[in-house]
Amino acid sequence: MTASVSPKKNKTVLLQDLGLMDYKEAWDFQESLFQEVVNTKMSNRRSEIQQPTQNHLLLVEHPHVYTLGKSGDIDQLLINNKQLADKKAAFYKINRGGDITYHGPGQMVVYPILDLDNFFTDIHKYLRLLEEAAILTLADFGISATRSVGETGVWLDVGTPFARKICALGVKASRWVTMHGLALNIQPDLGYFDHIVPCGIQGKAVTSMAVECNTPSMDIQKVKTHFLNHFQDLFGAQLQTSS
Repeated sequence: MTASVSPKKNKTVLLQDLGLMDYKEAWDFQESLFQEVVNTKMSNRRSEIQQPTQNHLLLVEHPHVYTLGKSGDIDQLLINNKQLADKKAAFYKINRGGDITYHGPGQMVVYPILDLDNFFTDIHKYLRLLEEAAILTLADFGISATRSVGETGVWLDVGTPFARKICALGVKASRWVTMHGLALNIQPDLGYFDHIVPCGIQGKAVTSMAVECNTPSMDIQKVKTHFLNHFQDLFGAQLQTSS
């Protein structure tokens, strides 16, 4: 029998900006793309004919929603179902890592569905590069951000009483295929964070680019462009717009 040959690494990433989309609808879409990539990998293991796996990058804003990671504590949601309804906010317990977070309009949510076999098989490196893309994007807008030891995401004024979080991360990976991702606060209504213990971390504030730049309005499309440029460079990827 002829030995199978590993498929060529595919560093093309298909980009889709989904605009404002219901969280569950976007989650289902992520799951479908994720499963397609996993299915291709499993098929390759059984076949001599090797197919390259696809990579995807989704940009989206969500209507008000709280999501709780698989290891999170429901007590970190500080309001009841009636209050959720009053605030027109949804709630989902989902299959990513991390604790509770909020998504809403004015926040750039990024969902990479990548086959890390096309790039590198290192989840720690993957998380750090996602953080780095956000850090470099913030620097482009004059915001000095960094990491906080032992806490995922991107922070400002780490190690001071004024430490505050501006970008949250939570991912899932299986067979080196990723889903979920990061949320960068561009200009969301920060009042919605008052109803949770953000990412399960007590006593830390949350901020946004609009607050830090002291402006009522940010050019969200410009922020997206900067982020995508940094993502492409850091991952050695080639972004390609997908319809």
